[in-house]
Amino acid sequence: MAIPDPLLDILVCPVSHEPLRPLEKRRLKALNQRIDSGDVQYVDHSDVTETARDALITRDDKVIYLVFDGIPVLLPDRGIGTTQFTDPL
Repeated sequence: MAIPDPLLDILVCPVSHEPLRPLEKRRLKALNQRIDSGDVQYVDHSDVTETARDALITRDDKVIYLVFDGIPVLLPDRGIGTTQFTDPL
C-alpha cells in the first residue's frame, strides 16, 4: 500500500526533520535481503528482524523508516542508519 502524496508532503524524520520520500523498489529489495541475512540494525543497535513492503528514506539518504500495513514507523529508535552499510543499497 503506497502512502498518499498529501501525507508524504508532511512526513519528516522525527530526529533531523528531513523530509521523507519512498525508498526505491530496488533499494528496498537490497535492504530486505540484508535484513534476511541478519545484517541490519536499528539506531538503538537492536536487530531488524522484519522485512517490509515499503520504506521511507530521508532526503539526505541517512535514515530509513520501515512501513508496515501502510503505516510508517517514525519512532526515533526505529530508524535504520544507512552508515552501517559498507556498500550502498
